[in-house]
Amino acid sequence: MSNTIIIPSKDGGSFSAYIAMPEKKPAPAIIVAQEIFGVNKGLRDKCDWLAEQGFIAVCPDLFWRIEPGIELTDQSEAEWARAFELFNAFDIDQGIEDLRAVHHVLKGHADCTSKVGCIGYCLGGKLAYLMATRSTVEASVSYYGVGLDALLDEAGSIANPLMLHIAEEDEFVSKDAQEKIKAGLADNPHVTLHSYEGLNHAFTRVGGKHYDAQGAALADERTLAFLHHTLEKALAA
Repeated sequence: MSNTIIIPSKDGGSFSAYIAMPEKKPAPAIIVAQEIFGVNKGLRDKCDWLAEQGFIAVCPDLFWRIEPGIELTDQSEAEWARAFELFNAFDIDQGIEDLRAVHHVLKGHADCTSKVGCIGYCLGGKLAYLMATRSTVEASVSYYGVGLDALLDEAGSIANPLMLHIAEEDEFVSKDAQEKIKAGLADNPHVTLHSYEGLNHAFTRVGGKHYDAQGAALADERTLAFLHHTLEKALAA
């Protein structure tokens, strides 16, 4: 079976997505929202890891309107510069509509239980938060999401479980922003927040400058427990 699927967009176009399938099916599905580097090996590896844990994992090309098939790393200044160009050109609201299109496809996928979650990293962490506020995904996980402090007015729309992983030394999320996020979500019964002392942005990105094996293992362990519990609970309901 091909590891690529095509997703029809709301406005009449279409875009590709990497898909990894578990051995046992039907299974819950996880939408993996990309970082600023596109659907690169790191994101495909995340999908493969989730498939090993029993989920259908799909990572869509959210930069397709700007440059389809973009695939960068964090290993050169030129790639970082291009990644930030893409980030600045990216339309967040349009990106959410594309993720909602992926959600729609997965809900009707023959091998899916119809229960769908979302995980995102960096830019994708912001998108995962917004999927919790603007869609009906059964569970969302945001890893070091950027700009969440400016989106707290949407928190009242969160109706399903959301888990946040916050790096306390995040170079892209200030201490003040972190405190606003924690305070703004503290009383929300749907939100579970984990804060990681001493860790920087992208601490789960294997091979990255700030990768921390111990922190990544802890965050991923919490994520898997959360996803299994929420999606299996949703299925039972």
